Amino acid sequence: MRQEPYIDIDVHGLTADQAIERIGTLVRRAGRSTYRIRVVHGYHRGNSIQRAIYRELGNGLEPKVLRIVGGGNPGITELVLREY
Repeated sequence: MRQEPYIDIDVHGLTADQAIERIGTLVRRAGRSTYRIRVVHGYHRGNSIQRAIYRELGNGLEPKVLRIVGGGNPGITELVLREY
């Protein structure tokens, strides 16, 4: 169980399916003190991963994810697990 308030995961070089599998595992293992998971997927080829994140983990499909937001850079997506 991860106890960090913010967790970063870099999924460069993975397919969208591989990235979703790793991100999903990380979300499920995140402890109660984890607020956000920042996914670094890149911009040009990372768009398919970003779309998969919204499709597979957004809109209540993953109960631990409250919402998905941009990370201040088009190559980063953040999953909000808890409010501050």
